[in-house]
Order: sequence, then C-alpha cells, then structure tokens
Amino acid sequence: MAVDQSHPKRALRAELRERRRNLTASERARAAAGLTERLVSLTGEVGARSVACYLSAVDEPDTRPFINWAREQGLRVLFPISRADGLLDWTAATPDEQETIGLFGMPEPLGEMLGPIAINDVDLILVPAASVDWTGMRLGWGRGYFDKTLGSMERCPPVYAVVFDSEVVDSVPSERHDQRVDGVVTPTRTLQFATRTARRRRI
Repeated sequence: MAVDQSHPKRALRAELRERRRNLTASERARAAAGLTERLVSLTGEVGARSVACYLSAVDEPDTRPFINWAREQGLRVLFPISRADGLLDWTAATPDEQETIGLFGMPEPLGEMLGPIAINDVDLILVPAASVDWTGMRLGWGRGYFDKTLGSMERCPPVYAVVFDSEVVDSVPSERHDQRVDGVVTPTRTLQFATRTARRRRI
C-alpha cells in the first residue's frame, strides 16, 4: 500500500516558508550576491548558451541578478509560464519585458508563448525548490509542474535546484512522481550529486 506523503510535505513546506519570511534584508542581500556568483560559475562550467530559469518571488533566493547578467552576456533565457492544464509554457527574456502575477501568485513575464517543448533546446535548467536532500531528491511547492516537465523530457540537460543553504537536508519526503535534480546551488556552494537520474521518455 502506498504511503501518503502529502501531510509531511505540507508541514515541511510551511516550516520552510516561515524561515524564508524571517530572513533579514541584509541576509537576503548577502545570499543574492553569493548565489549570483555561483550561478554564473555554473553556467560557464557547463558551457551553457541558453538557460531555463524562473523569476524569483520576494521570499525566494534571488535569481534576478543572474538573469540580468545572462541577458548582458547574450545568453538566451527562457522563463516558465504556468498553465491551467498542469503544463509549463515558456517565453524568452527580452530587454524590456513586463511582469504579471501567474496562476499561483508567482511572478511571470509577459511575452510570446513558445509552448511546452521549447525547454528541449536549453543547455541548463534552474528550478525552484523548497528543499533538496543529499540524493538529489527535490521537494517542490506542491503543484508538480517541474516534476511533470522533467519527467517527460527525452534528453534532459543538467538540472540544478536553487535554495538557501539551510534547505539542503538529509532527507525529504517523496512520492513516485517526484524528480531528482543533478545538483543544487546555494549562496555558499554548488553541489553535484554522485548519481545523475536517468530520465527516459515516457510512453
């Protein structure tokens, strides 16, 4: 009989949200500087010329300085757009893009919709997470968008979760559909997990 992990997940997400809200402005600024440095280094290490990344919300690790750097370097940046059917659309970054609030209260850019398969052309995927454990198991925020996207890709580039330092933990509750990531980026370190998940095309 399958074990229902929804309650442990909800409890952990609530705890992590509260921790994020309690960070001071100076702590957030230091975290943003460190995170940007490591994301820039990672992009260079994998030789990425195109990156999928999300627009961070106020309480999330700040991806916006990295996105600005990527634009300045001429990298192609794709942003996820939540759809009501559980899939992600994608739109490319532009110099003067405007933002709106998406289906679930998260910031999303306004732009030309490229469709779910646009993600197949990127060299690096950066995903949000509530927490990641030492096996690479990612705890998301409960909507399943990124798990579905990663699980459906025939050939997947490196996938790194972006979290604060304290959110790398020994173990997170997981279910069968949850997808592992290849690494994690925090304000002070970049970790690559020993065993990369084999992602196969689902028939």
